[in-house]
Amino acid sequence: MDFLKNLQIHTTNPGTSTGTQWFETEQLLHSFSPVDGKKIASVQITSKEVYEKVIERAVSAFSIWRTIPAPKRGEIVRQIGEEFREHKRDLGMLVSWEMGKSLQEGMGEVQEVIDICDFAVGLSRQLYGLSMHSERPSHRMYEQWHPIGVVGIITAFNFPAAVWGWNAMLALVCGDVCVWKPSEKTPLTAVACQKIIQKVIRKNDLPEGLSCLVTGDRNIGEWISGDNRIPLVSATGSTRMGKELSQKIAGRLGRSLLELGGNNAIIITPDADLKLAIVGSVFGATGTTGQRCTTTRRLIVHSSVYKEFKEKLVNAYKQLRIGNPLDDGIHVGPLIDTDAVKMYENAIEQCKSEGGRFIVEGEVLKGNNYTSGCYVQPCIAEVDSQLPIVMKETFAPILYLMKYDNLEDAIAIQNAVPQGLSSAIITTNMREMELFLSAAGSDCGIANVNMGTSGAEIGGAFGGEKETGGGRESGSDSWKAYMRRQTSTVNYGRDLPLAQGIVFDLGE
Repeated sequence: MDFLKNLQIHTTNPGTSTGTQWFETEQLLHSFSPVDGKKIASVQITSKEVYEKVIERAVSAFSIWRTIPAPKRGEIVRQIGEEFREHKRDLGMLVSWEMGKSLQEGMGEVQEVIDICDFAVGLSRQLYGLSMHSERPSHRMYEQWHPIGVVGIITAFNFPAAVWGWNAMLALVCGDVCVWKPSEKTPLTAVACQKIIQKVIRKNDLPEGLSCLVTGDRNIGEWISGDNRIPLVSATGSTRMGKELSQKIAGRLGRSLLELGGNNAIIITPDADLKLAIVGSVFGATGTTGQRCTTTRRLIVHSSVYKEFKEKLVNAYKQLRIGNPLDDGIHVGPLIDTDAVKMYENAIEQCKSEGGRFIVEGEVLKGNNYTSGCYVQPCIAEVDSQLPIVMKETFAPILYLMKYDNLEDAIAIQNAVPQGLSSAIITTNMREMELFLSAAGSDCGIANVNMGTSGAEIGGAFGGEKETGGGRESGSDSWKAYMRRQTSTVNYGRDLPLAQGIVFDLGE
């Protein structure tokens, strides 16, 4: 495959890197493509001994990198963005082949890395603090932001490049260094990203340890979460994983930035543009084969438009093309592996046992075009909003359809699940829109109007509430998570007045 050669991915690759040096270990981690079920390549699993070397070099690199002016750090990130532009198509193809999302989505993911580089370059000149007026004469108060140190980045398989980019590029301009543990299901994309970034590190003679990669299973995540040398751990994955990691990190009084599960809904009102609603719903439910944390899992439809909308939705599902994600015109690729297929099948059976009625049946697809056993039919079930299966996030293209009669009830249904990531309303009614966006409306970190639940832009802070974890990544002021705040007071007078009018007189 030419894209593997262009990215310098060989049959067996090192899996541990400190930016310029690659370490070798004995154990291997194999990457299989869900497209055809065949092994693509292998990476070497990071041993505990090698992990220690990586962290030591990251700590050493931080002592240098934090002293480089932020705009100069931004210039390095600009160069990283240019390298990703050069390799956009090859890396996008690797993302699609290793993860299974369509080529358009694979290319779009690499574009997210490029976009966050551009964002971070501008940010490097805008790491602003505040100045405050002191109550004491001849005093000045201000706050400033300093780099926090080594940032541990743990990413999931569904966005094997973009989420690392969100974290790493902001961390780098903030003066931090990064240690990245990618999903064991998509290690090759991480190796490719590391090879791209190492060109910039070498060209600029930057310290080894600036951007590190460690590959392997959950043991490495546990090492990172328990490591006092890593003050911030940004973890993306399941709610279960997040709870385990956050407890360990909190036990050492470290910081965690969590992006966990989503159970996202679109409310479709009587005043909705149904054509727009269909596009947003179908892409939201089937994009990345339902394996986004922002995937649309629930449609809450007003009873007055329910029948018409349901007919349009079922017809739209008939138009979906399922197959090799690198082929033109494919909407839906495979699930990541056969374990994901089992979860899909189990969720369908549970839904049926609880009374759900499927209007588009789900099945595992078989035949010459589906040899990996990872291709499934996106499906739709009419359900009661309170079914136990509806409260859970199933990482697969299963969509639950339900009715409502007034908007307050629809919002209550949307908010009733444990997760709180993304939400949307389709309406041309300003009052409905404003209620949805008000404090009495959506309880999610993301609330969209006249669009779906997925497809966030990097300019806004990304994240959610409740069991989604509460973290924020990417745009807005998310950079503050990667820095430490320091309040400074300067006395430029000849006396030492105390705050709150306290008098401490030592006499002559």
